Amino acid sequence: MKTINKIILAIGLIGITYSCTDLEEDLIGDLTSDFSVEGISTGGSGGGGDALTGVFNAVRNAGTANHGGYFSVQSVSSDEMAVTQKGGDWYDGGVWLDVHRHTFTPANGPITGTWSQQYGSIGQVNNAITNGGLDATQMAQAKVVRAYLHWRLMDLYGNVIIADGSGSSSQSSRSTVFNWVEGELLSALGMGSSFDLSKLSNSALGTNDVKYRINQYSALGILAKVYLNAEVYTGTERYSDAAAAAGHIIDNGPYTLSDSSVSVPNLGKRPSVASDPATLNGYAAIFASNNENNPEIIWSVEYDEATAGGMNFHHMSLHYASQYTWNFEAQPWNGYVALEEFVNSYEAGDARRKANFITGPQLDYGGNALVDLASDSPTPEIVYSIGINELEPNAARTGGFRLGKFSFKQFARPDLDNDYPIVRLGDVHLVHAEATARAAGNWALALPEVNAIRARAGVSALSSITAEGFLAERGREMFQEATRRTDLIRFGKWNSSWWEKTNSDSFRSIFPIPTEQLTANPSLQQNSGY
Repeated sequence: MKTINKIILAIGLIGITYSCTDLEEDLIGDLTSDFSVEGISTGGSGGGGDALTGVFNAVRNAGTANHGGYFSVQSVSSDEMAVTQKGGDWYDGGVWLDVHRHTFTPANGPITGTWSQQYGSIGQVNNAITNGGLDATQMAQAKVVRAYLHWRLMDLYGNVIIADGSGSSSQSSRSTVFNWVEGELLSALGMGSSFDLSKLSNSALGTNDVKYRINQYSALGILAKVYLNAEVYTGTERYSDAAAAAGHIIDNGPYTLSDSSVSVPNLGKRPSVASDPATLNGYAAIFASNNENNPEIIWSVEYDEATAGGMNFHHMSLHYASQYTWNFEAQPWNGYVALEEFVNSYEAGDARRKANFITGPQLDYGGNALVDLASDSPTPEIVYSIGINELEPNAARTGGFRLGKFSFKQFARPDLDNDYPIVRLGDVHLVHAEATARAAGNWALALPEVNAIRARAGVSALSSITAEGFLAERGREMFQEATRRTDLIRFGKWNSSWWEKTNSDSFRSIFPIPTEQLTANPSLQQNSGY
């Protein structure tokens, strides 16, 4: 059984000066002394404590599943969720309001911190590449991880620095970064300078199912996602290549969809609450606290409460009093909420809706109603409502359903045990379906795989589908997996309006280069519009 570290966020170590909530500022300050290097944590078995431990720790340290970095800016800027200002809690200088409303500036703290996290993590990987004594297989894995982190930067900021260990601080165009990322992935896959699946036998990467390591299938999964978005990055589409890479995983990999036959014990079950299931099955099992061996996961980031901290979804989203539902060691922060329109996109009976959101009346461990002790309402019971009265300044403390996809266990500490999938088969099917449809100009070709995903969720098959319908289906499946911003941009919906967001500046499809980086490196040029 994995255990949790008492680390929440290494805010002081990545140069982020904004807070989470007033309630947690002191706690975070106390806990940052637990860190010895940049990033969120330095521990973790990383799949065995070998020469690659630091490489895979680097992905965890890059803000993958915690408040304040990559996950937050990808998700809060989308139509999935928001961080609402509840009086004195969660104003934080307005940074989260700006991220959600697309009014962010180059001085925005989360956007600045996300840049620093990615480059700090790339530095860790480069150190392993230079000084780690890696063999050929390990070197290929390290280069895939480094390419993946550069892909994040390219997707977020456009024209960025290629930190390949040469010491160069010059800025490259987005297409140049794309070509470099593609080249690193192709090299690791043994393909040379062009995409060619027939050359996979040349790859130093293996094919064994090792969740915390890179194999051919996870590298192909990353490459498929890069190709799926190639038209956004370079102006030239690569949909056929995306479909081929994803199709190879589906046809040859040892992975299966986590259907009703896949079951794990529900570690959050309260014995006195009959509505708590004894097991988590199918879709819910992919994201459980004990999901490390799920057959759908191809590559995941290891989180562990004692040795690999950093995931804190429970604190980010749940009401303070929810501490007594799961007997958490520390009080949640009551910040992130799901948007009503997004929740309503799910059909009745969709298993993903039940798994993804925490809704309605909240009970403690013994089955008694939870109450908000700071409320002056005559009915202080905590009931998460689907509607949210406003984004700021006085959002209701119980407004909005809460993030529940990565389920919680009893007696969880400030970090969670759930591993975070970066490449999983359900996503690969959707990448394959979309790429196939786009390459042929026929969305009907996406239906078989979309309907397989829907069948797993317990909803009926569709008889037809459009681009907009596919985006909605992908959103329902991929909620809370940090893909929504990128998906909205690819589908041309980033400039649309949604709850409390009307700004449609086209230049905001990439974030600004942080002011502090422009000051430190005069060779950097700011993105147009900022």
